[in-house]
Amino acid sequence: MAAKPLLFDVGDYVVYPKHGVGRVIELQRSEIAGMQLELYVLRFEKERMTLRVPTNKAESVGMRKLSSDKTLREALETLNGKPKVKRTMWSRRAQEYEAKINSGDLVSIAEVVRDLFRADDQPEQSYSERQIFEGATSRLARELAAMEETDEKTAQERILDILRASAAIYNKDKAAA
Repeated sequence: MAAKPLLFDVGDYVVYPKHGVGRVIELQRSEIAGMQLELYVLRFEKERMTLRVPTNKAESVGMRKLSSDKTLREALETLNGKPKVKRTMWSRRAQEYEAKINSGDLVSIAEVVRDLFRADDQPEQSYSERQIFEGATSRLARELAAMEETDEKTAQERILDILRASAAIYNKDKAAA
């Protein structure tokens, strides 16, 4: 069986759908259950977690390189859009939001951030809404930070600035109606 070329190199930032942005810190060979396996060793600094992913399974688990500039622009444009508030039960919406976050798709994560954002003059979020919002914002900010070679705090502030500006527009429209 011919070895497939590796998708990622040591030092690359990658996105693992369930955990967000990590960095390939090592390629490892291990014998597990009598089989030789080649593994990507990923480090997620924020969670202080190390994950080993077999190189032949990386694609099937959804591991990918950082998003393209086009996808990033699309995600940031999504933040500018009008929030879509569904009138379904919170438990169902929460499941949908979690599924979008865990998909690893940057635009879907941006939709969750946009839909759950509350401006200062809006009613406060429930605890679980805030948890999901913060998780989604952090996931989006970490990928934005890795792509723009900045830190998560700066990226998060940029996201919040976009959301505040957008909320000002949509809240003004609501007040006029």
